[in-house]
Amino acid sequence: MRKPAVTSVPIATLMAERWSPRAYDESAVVTPDQVRALLEAARWAPSFGNTQPARYLVGVRGTPAFDAILATLNSGNRAWAHRASLLLIGVMVTTNEKGEVPYAEYGLGLASENLVLQAVELGLVAHQMAGFSPEAVSASFSLPGDVVPKVAIAVGKPAAPEVLEEDWRVEREKAERVRLPLEQFAFGDQWGKPAL
Repeated sequence: MRKPAVTSVPIATLMAERWSPRAYDESAVVTPDQVRALLEAARWAPSFGNTQPARYLVGVRGTPAFDAILATLNSGNRAWAHRASLLLIGVMVTTNEKGEVPYAEYGLGLASENLVLQAVELGLVAHQMAGFSPEAVSASFSLPGDVVPKVAIAVGKPAAPEVLEEDWRVEREKAERVRLPLEQFAFGDQWGKPAL
C-alpha cells in the first residue's frame, strides 16, 4: 500500500514515499544485505563534530534479540510489531573521552531518518516508535549507564491493512497523511508571518 505525500512542489521520491505503516507481512524476510544497508545508511548520518552518538540494537525475526526487543514494546505496539521482519532500538551514547556528547539525541534522530529512508530505497517500510520501556531495554541488553535508548523501529514489507486486528487501526492505516501547511511551518520576518 502506497501513501505518497501530497506536496506543494515535488520532493525527493524517498521522502514522499516514506510513511509509518503498522501492517506488516509476517512471512517477509529482510536479508542480511538489506540489514547491512540500513545500518550503513544510519552510520553515515551527520553528527555534531563527527561524534557519532547513534548505535542500534538489532533483532531479526526469529532471533532472541527480536523477542527481547518485542518484549520491551508497549502492548499497543506489540499488537502489530510482531509481524515485522526486523526490530531495532536506536540508542545514543551520551559521553566519550572528551565528556558529554553534544546533541546526541539530534545525532540519533539524523541516523534513524537515514535508516528509514534507506528502507524506502530497498522497497521496505519502517515505523519509528516511542512506545517502549527504555528501562527494560537497558536491563535486557546490559547497556552501560551512558547509553540511552530513545527509539524503537520496526522494518519489513507492507501488508494489507486488514491484517491488523482492530478496526480503528485499519482505518488509521488507510487514512490520508496530513501535515501542517507551509504557511504554518516556515516563518520569515517574525514568528507567525509565513516565509513563503
